[in-house]
Amino acid sequence: MTPDQRLVATAVAAWKLNIERAEKLFFALDDTQLDAAIAPGKNRLIYLLGHLVAVHDGMRPLLFIGERLHPELEAPFLIGADRAVTEIPSATALKAMWREVNDGLLAAFAKFTPDDWASRHNAVPEADFAANPLRNRLAILLSRTTHIGYHLGQAQLAPR
Repeated sequence: MTPDQRLVATAVAAWKLNIERAEKLFFALDDTQLDAAIAPGKNRLIYLLGHLVAVHDGMRPLLFIGERLHPELEAPFLIGADRAVTEIPSATALKAMWREVNDGLLAAFAKFTPDDWASRHNAVPEADFAANPLRNRLAILLSRTTHIGYHLGQAQLAPR
């Protein structure tokens, strides 16, 4: 394994570890527990689950993997605040979407070469990338890995 491959493997392993931690937390909760707010007036755990699925689904076009699998999650979980939309998918549906989206991302990540990871992501124009090559696909993976960790920390605050 080359040094570049080791660096990428380390980043993907950190992503996978956070995915596994989040899955363990969210999947162990029933509908009533998922409906609990982190604190009074704050997001519910089911909202955090849906938000993470929506963000991860948005990585597909960002990383040139494909279109979103669940564009219907954008309005309730990325644009709107918790409880701004009256109907959201069930916990069972969100858990199935979680697996579909995250398993698909991991499968795509396994095919990426270090050069793929170092190439631009879809939100940065070619000219901007030429000026700042750190706006690459690996940067997206790292920022989204941190994002999961942030919300896992929030989720730990919710009463059980």
